Amino acid sequence: MDLTGKMLIAMPGLDDPRFEHSVVALCAHSPEGAMGLIVNKPMAKPGLGELLGQLGIQVTASDQRRAAPILFGGPVETGRGFVLHSRDWQGQGGMMEVSDELCVTATRDILEDIAAGQGPQQALLALGYAGWGPGQLEAEILANGWLVADGNAAITLDGDHATKWIRALAAMGIDPHTLSAAAGRA
Repeated sequence: MDLTGKMLIAMPGLDDPRFEHSVVALCAHSPEGAMGLIVNKPMAKPGLGELLGQLGIQVTASDQRRAAPILFGGPVETGRGFVLHSRDWQGQGGMMEVSDELCVTATRDILEDIAAGQGPQQALLALGYAGWGPGQLEAEILANGWLVADGNAAITLDGDHATKWIRALAAMGIDPHTLSAAAGRA
């Protein structure tokens, strides 16, 4: 089972406050483990414009995304940045296809292109990632920690982070008030 490109939606009983009400874009999944980015947890600081300045990247475009928040992508390697973006941008390398609609890039060239107004039409920047070892994610899903949904670039890349969890559930036809923290077997 390959879940690459799927969305993980945190269940109410997930016993880790870092993932409470999280929506995760699953960027890679294999028998060796999984890697994803939390796409609905904005960080207070720095913003994208501030981070570009810290990296010495001059902003020449009047792109509104400069004011966009950077997201907490997960608790692993929190100093490492990832850009999850639409497929309309081709970099010099380091881009990984996630789905028919999404790619993830972790190289400086995408930040330079965003600063110059030549980046992808839709993008979000995350610091850190969520990672799972072999079989760990599957065990968390079986323990009722996560719902697995089809990838949805419209929800994933949307700037309304506060409602992503509810909208991701609604896209599955689920009312969050009907969810239970308890797992069960039939």
